[in-house]
Amino acid sequence: MRWDNLTRDDTAATPALFAADAVTTRTFDTPEFRGITFHEIRARSIINRVPGASRMPFEWTVNPYRGCSHACVYCFARKTHSYLDLDTGIGFDSQIVVKTNAPDLLRRELASRRWTGEHIAMGTNVDCYQRAEGRYRLMPGILTALTERANPFSILTKGTLILRDLELLRRASHVTDIGVSVSVGFTDGELWRTVEPGTPSPERRLDAVRALSSHGIPCGVLMAPVIPFLSDSPEQLRATVRAIAEAGASSVTPLVLHLRPGAREWFTAWLTHHHPRLLRRYDALYEGGSYAPKWYQRRITGMVHDFATEYGIGPYASGAHRNVSGKPGARTEEEPDARADSPPAQLSLL
Repeated sequence: MRWDNLTRDDTAATPALFAADAVTTRTFDTPEFRGITFHEIRARSIINRVPGASRMPFEWTVNPYRGCSHACVYCFARKTHSYLDLDTGIGFDSQIVVKTNAPDLLRRELASRRWTGEHIAMGTNVDCYQRAEGRYRLMPGILTALTERANPFSILTKGTLILRDLELLRRASHVTDIGVSVSVGFTDGELWRTVEPGTPSPERRLDAVRALSSHGIPCGVLMAPVIPFLSDSPEQLRATVRAIAEAGASSVTPLVLHLRPGAREWFTAWLTHHHPRLLRRYDALYEGGSYAPKWYQRRITGMVHDFATEYGIGPYASGAHRNVSGKPGARTEEEPDARADSPPAQLSLL
């Protein structure tokens, strides 16, 4: 296991985030953690810059975990496990790296003179509210550190554990600009059980959207991924958008499945086992690379937005929050949300 290869931007050109002798490996004989190994480390850096070539619509992230017990067969982050000589299949699902000092490290980095208060995105690589968070409880400290500095942030999750931190999110929303999104790509229970086996069900995630919204925290839904030939019929898309609207989501943004190296091999193995008749159709649709063709993406996005209009929700939610710190990037009550008049966009988050 090459721990020294885990670097700031996943290349060998920068110092490792932690030393090999700083790793403690643990297993827990409880039903929710059976079969999972945790590698506890003390990270050297926690605010990470997104590589310039990325399609992500943000520049900075915080990731307290590596690997994810959600075990989504399509997860693009699987490739990152190969930098540690860990398996990108079962290993990604069961070998979880935990940055135990993440809250203290974040508080220190936010206080640095070099940090100017930019937006920080969380949950965009692996889920910060995956099962491990129930034991390690890193997010309360992370949210508190961000709130103390009135630093804007967003969270994307498939985990209902975010409800544990409702009060912390409410406090943050009073001093800075926050965004919360839950990922629900489809409502088909049979598909969910095989493609996202470690996640809460779509119904439970929509319950989380409902709970967040009822407590004054607008919650959007990233409808991701839309899986070609399995969850993309007009009837399926309409049913999913309707369920999202009924849950009180403030917005819905569709994202078609993309298959990067690492994820593509694992997804193809899953497809071969569960839906072998679709292999040729996937080869044809993704022959151009990791992403479905633009015409297909536009078709899905158009249908979802039409259904969203029908059910009274749109691609974006607007809202203003008071900025008590004067930190750059935090919107004040008087400042309009520039996104409100922007055209719909397809976000590359999952």
